Amino acid sequence: MIHYSKLIRQGQGLANALLKRAANVTLDWDVRQKSRFETTDSNGRSVGVFLQRGQVVRGGDVLVGEDGSLLKVLAAPQPVLRITHCPDHGSLFDLTRAAYHLGNRHVPIELQADHLKIEPDHVLADMLRDMHMTVLAVNESFEPENGAYGEHASHAGHGHDHGHSHNHGHDHGPTHAEPHAHVHGPGCDHDHSH
Repeated sequence: MIHYSKLIRQGQGLANALLKRAANVTLDWDVRQKSRFETTDSNGRSVGVFLQRGQVVRGGDVLVGEDGSLLKVLAAPQPVLRITHCPDHGSLFDLTRAAYHLGNRHVPIELQADHLKIEPDHVLADMLRDMHMTVLAVNESFEPENGAYGEHASHAGHGHDHGHSHNHGHDHGPTHAEPHAHVHGPGCDHDHSH
């Protein structure tokens, strides 16, 4: 088993030629949020990851092994709930309100400009539908926020962001989820003919 204990955020500073030759691992959020885990890489080798406690691995990060080998981390698609505002009866501000209520419940949330993602939870899905949000079950990568006091994956390694625009490995491409009928929760008195 090869041990990996060093993390390079988004492979920063590494030559593309090195990254192209590196093996990879595809991991869901449940594994990537652990600082110690075992897995198998794309070359079939057993891998042991031993990071500092509380350190999480993001899609696009690179691990460095005790033998100097590099290991690219890919965020695996997994079941998540994709939350958007109702374009007919709401506004993008509704996402802020939904994020507030989810945050009060200490739910891991991925925040994007036009949607939120959370892990599947039928109680929270019903709450969001009652708030007139559109909730779709999809299979996509999940990169939740670390929280105000969590480790921050900023480019300079310090604990805050200066508003620079960077792609941190998030997939902003089109989703392959099949659209479902627009559904609101019980008691919704809007006319939904779409």
